[in-house]
Amino acid sequence: MRGFWGVCLASVMTVTAVPTWAEIVPMMRRASLLTEAAPLFDRATPAAAGQASLFVGTTATSLFGKALSDPSLPRGTGGTALQQLRSLIAKAEAGAKGYDAVQYGAWVLPGAPPTQMTLGDIYAWIDATPGMPHAIGRYQFIPPTLRRLANRLDLSESTVFTPRVQDALADVLLREAGLHRFLAGEMPRHGFMNNLAKIWAGLPNDTGKSHYHGYAGNKATMTWAAFDAQMAQIFPG
Repeated sequence: MRGFWGVCLASVMTVTAVPTWAEIVPMMRRASLLTEAAPLFDRATPAAAGQASLFVGTTATSLFGKALSDPSLPRGTGGTALQQLRSLIAKAEAGAKGYDAVQYGAWVLPGAPPTQMTLGDIYAWIDATPGMPHAIGRYQFIPPTLRRLANRLDLSESTVFTPRVQDALADVLLREAGLHRFLAGEMPRHGFMNNLAKIWAGLPNDTGKSHYHGYAGNKATMTWAAFDAQMAQIFPG
């Protein structure tokens, strides 16, 4: 895995107080992207306990390198079901910036677009800027989750945070949320949707609110009805 993704930057990024590459994610009226202090995946199961998943009885077996060709995921007009699901999550979390999104509350931006940074660069930015939000990328990974998933996929700090890498990291979370159980008919759609909402604060649960509503200003960025309709379109039947 390291050999496959061993792409290194020429130098370690330098954090500056002045943004150098792009405007902050234009979502000043929403606060659905959790900071490193927020209760996402690392809330329910402390790292010290050696637990990897928020959901009891699930594992985080890697989908890295096979996610886009998984035969159990049907292809629709917008790409595979997995691609469409990722896009739905990204719509709720990252906005137009997509893979290069940085949490809008970060007052010191990285020195380069996230997709051009190594994981080591990102960790250095996080360590150099304590006390501010650090959610990053298309799926708005917070620091503890990013490190955990990178370790799970055995990604070195020289790994570039490319779109493919971000997708692979997100796929681990999708598996932990029960994607394959859902596809096998062992979990109802609404149960899977509620699990997704426990991971991504921009998605609503069946109450119509974010699972983290009110925590650090978090709220869902779409209605439950819209979420359900899109999921039914992606996964008909």
